[in-house]
Amino acid sequence: MNSFEIAAFGATPALVQRPAPQPAPSEVRVRIAACGLNFADLLMIEGKYQERPPLPVTLGMELAGTVEAVGRDANPALLGRRVAVYAGSGGLAEAGCFPAARCVPLPEGMPFTDAAAFQVAYGTSHVALDHKARLQPGETLLVLGAAGGVGLTAVEIGKRMGARVIACARGPQRLAIAEQAGADHLIDSTTDDLRDQVKALGGADVVYDPVGGDLSTQAMRACNPDARLLVIGFASGEVPQIKANHLLVKNLTVMGLYWGGYLAFRPEVLTDSLSRLFQWYAEGHLRPHVSHTLPLSRAAEGLDLLRQRKATGKVVITMDGAATA
Repeated sequence: MNSFEIAAFGATPALVQRPAPQPAPSEVRVRIAACGLNFADLLMIEGKYQERPPLPVTLGMELAGTVEAVGRDANPALLGRRVAVYAGSGGLAEAGCFPAARCVPLPEGMPFTDAAAFQVAYGTSHVALDHKARLQPGETLLVLGAAGGVGLTAVEIGKRMGARVIACARGPQRLAIAEQAGADHLIDSTTDDLRDQVKALGGADVVYDPVGGDLSTQAMRACNPDARLLVIGFASGEVPQIKANHLLVKNLTVMGLYWGGYLAFRPEVLTDSLSRLFQWYAEGHLRPHVSHTLPLSRAAEGLDLLRQRKATGKVVITMDGAATA
């Protein structure tokens, strides 16, 4: 089978051939149909991600496909099921073995490309806004990076939860995509003063921040008293330094979220969240935005789209050679 992997952290990923793996007792083997790319894949390549699996590493954190073999202790009913898997790694290959407990059956009619784009982005935003920030109907949610992989889902879920959503993104094209996802107000991060614009709209009660850097500082200054700031990531490359006295004076709460980290100590937070999200999808309330679909042979190109910030929503790699942009 073909596998897109790195031999060392910092090395250039390459497409190599490997024998098809055999599942361990508690695992299943999935014939992978599609894999969603994430900014964290870039960090994994550089060795800067919070997890460093043994080398060589097959890249790709989330995938969708069909279970084609089960280990002796795995549920045999999974055989032949269409599933999504958050694996952490291993998704950019034609097949892979993963813990059976991580397999989430797909709603009927859900395409593999949607499923591969779903778990990390929607899961991150839902756990952040619901489990962590306790976003309430009528509150104002400010989303930074609002046209990106996770930011766009935060706009969509925030509206679903009854919030007034302010979307901040770069340029009119990205803002238009955020508006289609349900944003009530739009702020261009390249031309507008974020703090003044948000304050003019009444301030923010919750800030969803996958960007970091100067925008994070401006967003904090635009917060209402008792606001919650969600630290999701640092796509800008700059980790903001938060002054504790500002938190004290305005009664602000800063919350970090590493979505995948819940697997180690409270996996039910993720499984309960995904169950609700897949239900919302089946009811027609959520629709993943996939800007590019590329074959496995062009996985490096897909990662470059993330690196150069040329994608909106998600980039998905398929194993059947399909490509759209």
